[in-house]
Amino acid sequence: MMDKRGGIEGQAVHPGKYARVERERRFLLAEPPAPSAVTVSRVISDRYVTGTRLRLRRADFSDGRCELKLTQKVPISQPGAIQGLITNTYLSPAEYDVIASLPATLLSKTRFSVPPLGVDVFDGHLQGLVLAEAEFTADDEAQSFVPPAECIAEVTDDTRFTGGRLVKASRHELLGWLAEYGLHPEAS
Repeated sequence: MMDKRGGIEGQAVHPGKYARVERERRFLLAEPPAPSAVTVSRVISDRYVTGTRLRLRRADFSDGRCELKLTQKVPISQPGAIQGLITNTYLSPAEYDVIASLPATLLSKTRFSVPPLGVDVFDGHLQGLVLAEAEFTADDEAQSFVPPAECIAEVTDDTRFTGGRLVKASRHELLGWLAEYGLHPEAS
């Protein structure tokens, strides 16, 4: 059972040497960014390991690089940019393959770097979802951030737009959530 700080009941979770505080704000966009605005792109395949808070990620960059990592996210239930604690471990291909054999739900997207945002354009049953994130190192940075005009709505506090929730969403649910924000991707 989760306690109100986002940890597992009976287990302390603290920022420090291994886990860092994750500060980000999320926004819905009506469409992908213009290619001329993109500085880097990568295709991301996320495997949310069943029954855990672990995400296994493969990121294939447009320049041919591949990044493999295991991430643990420990969310906190409070509004605002502080999302919880995050720990990343970079993996070798052999390590990735071992962990990839575990049962998981899959999510795929293309991430476009459009400073100051990372813009995710989702595939599969989440097609039509375009979600932008801005990450911060300090609370005051997050609070003073003014999103670009192409950001339709802020969804930082809407947990439906987190990877762990999106990976479980049906197409019908997603379309309903987007409609609440005035977005109708199938109509365009």
